[in-house]
Amino acid sequence: QVQLVESGGGLVQAGGSLRLSCAASRSIADINPMAWYRQAPGKQRESVATIYKSGFTNYADSVKGRFTISRDVAKNTVYLQMDSLKPEDTADYYCKGTTIWRDYWGQGTQVTVSS
Repeated sequence: QVQLVESGGGLVQAGGSLRLSCAASRSIADINPMAWYRQAPGKQRESVATIYKSGFTNYADSVKGRFTISRDVAKNTVYLQMDSLKPEDTADYYCKGTTIWRDYWGQGTQVTVSS
């Protein structure tokens, strides 16, 4: 069993930055991969960024070059550094962790980017 808790969301102006955190209730060493998703009002949830144990990362085309996913195994935490934010990045952001048994989701954190 894993609980994931996101934090770091908020209101920011376009061009600004935010860092989201996803804290796990236990070691993330065997949670592979971990990922960030987002869901804007009226839209489907979409994958934003994924990180594997190997360190390999993958990003949605819409955020490449602006967002960076990282993980700190010692702190049981995954981060999403978001730079050069755009109004279209406004959404609820969710953390997902995948184990050999199932996927786990956090409750989400809201990000609003004003123009």
